[in-house]
Amino acid sequence: MAPQKPPKVVLFDVGGVCVLSPFQGIIDFERSNHLPKDWVNYAIRYSSPNGYWQRLERGEIKMDAEFFKGFTADLHNKNAWKEFHTSFRNERKKLRDMADPTRLGDPVSLKAETADSEPTDQDRGAQSSASKQKSSEDGPDKGRPSLSKLAKDTTIGDPVSMESEEVVESSSQSSVKEESTPDAQVVPPSSSGNSEPSLPPVPSINGESLFSSMMGSSRHPDPYIFPALERLLSQNDRPIIGALSNTVIYPPGHPWSRKELSSSSSNPSVADAFLSNPNGYFDVYIASAEVGMRKPSRDIYDLAVQRLDDFDKQKGGEGIKPDDIVFLDDIGENLKTGREVGMKTIRVQLGKTWRAVKELEGILGGADLMDEKTRRAKL
Repeated sequence: MAPQKPPKVVLFDVGGVCVLSPFQGIIDFERSNHLPKDWVNYAIRYSSPNGYWQRLERGEIKMDAEFFKGFTADLHNKNAWKEFHTSFRNERKKLRDMADPTRLGDPVSLKAETADSEPTDQDRGAQSSASKQKSSEDGPDKGRPSLSKLAKDTTIGDPVSMESEEVVESSSQSSVKEESTPDAQVVPPSSSGNSEPSLPPVPSINGESLFSSMMGSSRHPDPYIFPALERLLSQNDRPIIGALSNTVIYPPGHPWSRKELSSSSSNPSVADAFLSNPNGYFDVYIASAEVGMRKPSRDIYDLAVQRLDDFDKQKGGEGIKPDDIVFLDDIGENLKTGREVGMKTIRVQLGKTWRAVKELEGILGGADLMDEKTRRAKL
C-alpha cells in the first residue's frame, strides 16, 4: 500500500480549535442558572437555518438590540421546548435500558467519552480562568436534533467573532448555586396522576447574558493547538495554513471589536494580538460573516478550496484539490461536510485538544508541534 501523501494545506477552525470553545460558556451558564443540560444548544439548533444566531454568523443582521431580542425569542420557542422534553425522556429511557453496569465509566451519561487520560490542570487552567473573568443551513439542519446527536456535536457552530476570533474550552467544576439567578429560572413540573410527566414552563433566559458568557469565556488561546499553530508557522518548509470559521461582527466601539482590541494596549497579550488580527496568522482566512455563508453549508467549503487553490497558484504551485487539505474542527457536522467535499479531517475534542495535535503531527509526517513538557505529560 502506497504511503499517504502529506497534505499541502492545514485548514483550522478558530472557535473551539485555535482558541477555547464557547460551548463551555453554555455549559457554565446552564449550570449556574439551573437550566436543563443541553437545552441552549438544542434551542439554537432548532432555530436553524434561519434563526437569529445563524443569520448573525452569515452577516445578514447586525449585533444590536434587535438581534438580542430575536436571539432571546429563539431560546423561548415552545415547540422546541416540547420536543426537547420528549426527546429527553425517550433518550434517557433508551440509554438506561442500554446501560451495561459492567462497563467502566457512566454509560448513561450523554457526554461520556473514552479517554486515554483525564484532562490535566493545564487543560482546565485556562478555561477556569476564562470562566471567572467573564466580562447548517443544509439538510441536516432541517431535522430536529436528538439529545444523543447533541451529545456528539457542539451544534451551535463557532460563535467566534470575525472581529475577535475567540473561544472557550473551560472545564469549570464549580457547583451549582442553590438560589435562583436573574438570568434564568426553571419551574419544576407539577405532579399529577398522568403517566406522562407534565411539561414545565420554558425557562426564562436573558439572551444577552448567555451571549456574554459564551463569548467572554472564549477569549483565550487553546493551550495545545495555538502553540502548534505558532510552531507550524515558524517552519521553513511548511504547508499552506488556512482558517475556515463561523464568525460574528462586533459593532463599532465594542471592547471585543478588532479596532478596540488593537488599540487598547501598546503591549497586547498573545490572545488580543491574535484576536485583533487573525488574518496575520493564516495564508487564507475565511470568515462566515464576511462571505455570507456558514458551516456546515457546502458552499463555504467550496469557496475555501477555491481560495486556497488561487493562493497556491499565485505562489507558483500546481493548485489545491480537496484531498490536499487536512481540516481541524470541533463539530462533527462541520467535519462531515469536509469529508464529503474530499478533505481529510481531524476531530478536536473539548478538553482533549492535545489529541488533535498528536494526530496532526502524524499526518504531517512527524512534525514537532508540542513542547517536551506537554509531550511527556500527554504521551
